[in-house]
Amino acid sequence: MPLRRSTRLPIAVLVLLALVAAACTGEPTPAQGPTSPRAREAAPAHGARGDAAGRDAAEELEEQAERTEGRLEALAEAAAAGGLGRIGPLRRAPAPGWAGQRLLNPTGDDWEPAIAADPSRPFVYVLHNRYGGEPACRRRCPDPAMILHVSRDGGRTFGPERYLCRCKGVKGQHDPLIEVVPATGEVIAAWMNDFQVHVSRSTDRGRTWSRPVHVHPDVRWGDKPILTVSEDGRDVYVAFNGPTAGDGYVSASHDGGLTWTAVRANRGERYRFAYGGQVLPDGAVVFTEISFSYTGPGGEAEGPVRIHAVRSVDGGATWTDSVVDELELGPPCTSRGCYRDFHDSGPALATDEDGDLVIVYSGAADPGGPRTVYARASTDGGQTWSARVRLSRRDVNAAFAAAVGVGDDEVRVSFMDQRGGRWNVRYRASGDLGTTWSRPLRISDAWSGTAYKDRSGFLEVYGDYGEIAVTNRGRTVAVWGEGTSYFGPGGVWFNRQR
Repeated sequence: MPLRRSTRLPIAVLVLLALVAAACTGEPTPAQGPTSPRAREAAPAHGARGDAAGRDAAEELEEQAERTEGRLEALAEAAAAGGLGRIGPLRRAPAPGWAGQRLLNPTGDDWEPAIAADPSRPFVYVLHNRYGGEPACRRRCPDPAMILHVSRDGGRTFGPERYLCRCKGVKGQHDPLIEVVPATGEVIAAWMNDFQVHVSRSTDRGRTWSRPVHVHPDVRWGDKPILTVSEDGRDVYVAFNGPTAGDGYVSASHDGGLTWTAVRANRGERYRFAYGGQVLPDGAVVFTEISFSYTGPGGEAEGPVRIHAVRSVDGGATWTDSVVDELELGPPCTSRGCYRDFHDSGPALATDEDGDLVIVYSGAADPGGPRTVYARASTDGGQTWSARVRLSRRDVNAAFAAAVGVGDDEVRVSFMDQRGGRWNVRYRASGDLGTTWSRPLRISDAWSGTAYKDRSGFLEVYGDYGEIAVTNRGRTVAVWGEGTSYFGPGGVWFNRQR
């Protein structure tokens, strides 16, 4: 269905005080296309790293309600003031070899995108959630909801938006992930229905999707999932954190996502977040994680952050954990609604065709100091790592790395930095497994068109994730979120190499 522009008027905020995990309908039929958003009632908030950490239920619901109210208020205020989405001409200065960034939906309050590209065909898939959009069905449908974009020409154009799942009875959908099975072109998506992680599969390039499967029925909640899939699509892994106090779990499927077994991969006093994962040619699987100690005043993060590589060689039955690096927390996030360690983002992971790995991560040298983005390589499946190589400019705060591998020893990376005061997205590439790198290019190249952009960049990163992928023609495609604050509103942006 073509996009329709909805009336930009605020409505009353209705705060939800319950998170109910319900079964999805998930029928494998084409979903109706979503329209442009409006400030609607009852979009549950999500994203604070302390969420669902085993605290008292009343306290958790109270915090969730506060974040819900804050995000909806920000959306309503922007709609009333005419500052939602694209509000003027989009002026750009594309980087050499790049087409120039564009907003995927001109009026959507769109957050936290993921991207995947088919290595053999010109299909590109972008998945994100949307706050305040028209629901996928008449009653009891999720807000925010998962929105899918499909390109059949390598990202030059995208077809009509689609809902990934109606998922009637779910309050909100979060943390989108999407991967293409290299050998078949099938597409696998993972996301959260409230605090339950689900996976669905498409065999027709995103037109229809299988009934979503809950991947951890024996674990009462899950948060911040990361998805990875084997070359043939038979082995699928989802890492997430769960009880108690954010321990790391991994759910494994060896029948393409039909059935799942979840194990606790590690336990301890530190709260875990997976941000990267790869299945290697020999069947080993590696996830990269960041861990925090939430022992500061008011439950805030304090002390060093650690970067981990978590590895299994027996199909996910057992896991080994190694610390790749230890750094400090950077400057706290201070935008509206933001929690202090939002910018202390986790480690991305890329693999080339031989199974060599590159981890890309960030952290500060001194508490509260600027974060630096680093890369390290492994040629033994994540058991040992090379010395770190600095990718971002000295003394400039940088974070939110994304990485993808292609060919032999080639890796491509994006990250965000604040060298001009505001945030921008930079791109670099290496042809020798991260030993040397191309000069950084600014690929967030638009300086007008929204309330949160000017010539120096954008105000706030919108969502924990942003990703890059490589098309069947070897071109890099990148997606990320930009916004006015952590509460938003904001939008999902896309750029591609020519």
